[in-house]
Amino acid sequence: MDELTARWRTAARAAGATDPDAVRRAGARLLAGWREPHRHHHTVDHLRTVLDVVDAYAGRARRPDLVRLAAWCHDAVYDPRAGGDANERASADLAGALLTATGLPAGAVDEVRRLVLLTAGHAVAPDDPDGALLCDADLAVLAAEPGDYDRYATAIRREYAHVAEPDFRAGRAAVLRELLDLPALYRLPEPHARWADRARANLTRELDGLT
Repeated sequence: MDELTARWRTAARAAGATDPDAVRRAGARLLAGWREPHRHHHTVDHLRTVLDVVDAYAGRARRPDLVRLAAWCHDAVYDPRAGGDANERASADLAGALLTATGLPAGAVDEVRRLVLLTAGHAVAPDDPDGALLCDADLAVLAAEPGDYDRYATAIRREYAHVAEPDFRAGRAAVLRELLDLPALYRLPEPHARWADRARANLTRELDGLT
């Protein structure tokens, strides 16, 4: 069993899944999605990074086990040609189907779906530490060292290779402005202190290069 498969099964059991065969099938389905060939940033490397951040700050969450499941599911469906929040909604729907089959309680399934949907806009209420943890983990890449950030931006462009350069620049610039306009890029105290300034510098630098 590889490391990611083991992490999935551990998280599912901790959250209350009761059907080992369904857990195995769900993990295989999720990993197949994360390994699709059209992905260049939204890959198992991104999944692993998100899981590592969730593990590092799990003590800040009410239900870190459910945050881990949401991390697994948040980009389970990723089609760069889809518009708006279609990928997040499809990922939430897939999470609901897979997790229900594992025997996870309905309330827990609903919470994972809610968390997945938060990653569409990364807008989190002040009293939502679980949502804050997932969104902070999802946006951790923004605070990478400049060279690593540039590789991330290049990977995003590769995922949108079907989009003409002027349209990509306009669309990407809009995404960057939305991120910069968030009240806070990171909500938990430690990620905010460690990452916020560098993330804003990276986003601003990329935006300047697009406009």
